[in-house]
Amino acid sequence: MFELQVTMKYSGIPFKRSFVELHLDDKSKSVIKGTTDREGKTSFDIPPVSGKIIIDGISRYHGRLEGKIHIELFSLTDSENVQSRGAPGGSKGGSTAYPNMQTRKIMVNDFEILTDSEGYLVNLDDWSEDFAVAEAAHEGLDLESEHWEIIRFLRDYYEKHHVQAHIRDIVQHFKKTWGKDKGSNRYLHDLFPHGGPQKQGNRLAGLLRVKGEH
Repeated sequence: MFELQVTMKYSGIPFKRSFVELHLDDKSKSVIKGTTDREGKTSFDIPPVSGKIIIDGISRYHGRLEGKIHIELFSLTDSENVQSRGAPGGSKGGSTAYPNMQTRKIMVNDFEILTDSEGYLVNLDDWSEDFAVAEAAHEGLDLESEHWEIIRFLRDYYEKHHVQAHIRDIVQHFKKTWGKDKGSNRYLHDLFPHGGPQKQGNRLAGLLRVKGEH
């Protein structure tokens, strides 16, 4: 048996409820599946063997599968297109401040980050995954793998189209990805209870509020 723990580098935040696959190098070429718990841990009852560890579809480790293995991830939003820091691709970034704007400060890794009164970034280049975690905690939300999938989608969509995703685009995408129930408007709003993915999701993804939102 061996135990796997997955956490974020520097912050130590557990990578919860994430799909794990073991691709064994032995003659069986077996694939064994599991899911990390709330502490980012999962265990497999197999004898020592060489193989790959794939987490949420991305290969993270290749070597001896034995004892305790701790994997630290630099980025929850690993993707060929999605930047893990700063304004999303195609965005000019920069400050969105205006006279008499009501702002607040949030601490991220000992740095003060400025947002408007609702939590939208004043400077889009200040976005980082650590900001998303800190702002989510301020809003009473514990980010898990499904939240990060939506954040990744929102940033990727903006990078491709230079505009925020409409709610129908979000629902359509996740119905295809997660199925009818989890891809429903209700389920997505349950994940982001303070405004749904188009409001709370955009805030945490480092995007501006959508046109017409007050």
